[in-house]
Amino acid sequence: MRYMLLLSLLYLSMFGMDGEEVYNKKCSSCHQLYIPVEILMKNFMDQNNRLLHLKAPTVNQLSYRLKQQIGDPKGDKDIQLMEVTAFIQNYLLYPDKQKSVCLPEILSYFDTMPSFKGKISDEEIEAVSEWIYFYLPPKKEVNKLQFVDYKKALILAKRLGKIIMIEVTSPTCHYCIKMEKRTLKEPDVVALISSDFIPVRVDLSRQKLPNNLKWSMTPTFIFLDSDGNVLKTVPGAWMKDDFLTILREVKQSKGDEI
Repeated sequence: MRYMLLLSLLYLSMFGMDGEEVYNKKCSSCHQLYIPVEILMKNFMDQNNRLLHLKAPTVNQLSYRLKQQIGDPKGDKDIQLMEVTAFIQNYLLYPDKQKSVCLPEILSYFDTMPSFKGKISDEEIEAVSEWIYFYLPPKKEVNKLQFVDYKKALILAKRLGKIIMIEVTSPTCHYCIKMEKRTLKEPDVVALISSDFIPVRVDLSRQKLPNNLKWSMTPTFIFLDSDGNVLKTVPGAWMKDDFLTILREVKQSKGDEI
């Protein structure tokens, strides 16, 4: 079965149906393509969907949640793609909010979608499923970190299943300035933090670290789970590649705990 589905997906990608075309024809009237995460959070957390009036989750929301909730996020990607395709097919034919991968508090703003039974072919489902699975937001949209305060970070971390990253900094710290002007503005760093972390910046000249957290120098990066427990403390300024490695190791350690 796995072999046949992979052959089918390969055939579609090489010669057949275009997943984006299926989305445009059959999904785009309800599912918007991409909205930055910070705007989505403002829409749902602060505005009760009155800012965007969304009818359904966006494609970037669906892609992220499907890869996190269906199958093994750290396992074989071909197998996970098969599982995601099977899930989407079942949901399209037999929609039920109880089996949705989206957060319940987000789903509360949406109606249950109508069934697509008889309105979409297996080939179209396979094509659009693969397109959603591999969807990436436009990089130019992810160009700046959106820092929040610690209390809001705790709420967001619980709701979104993300890690809190506290940057301990000082305006007189040369290495802090260097880190903020270089590494923390690198597109790859911004994209990874925006995807999997909730960034908090604590300026020691104006505020104290929450919960008696410890630091030894500036800058220091403290990574916490959604309950405020320390996952890792990393002092110092880092170049892009080294900092990306640190972020991935922290993300991996959280995944191991789950």
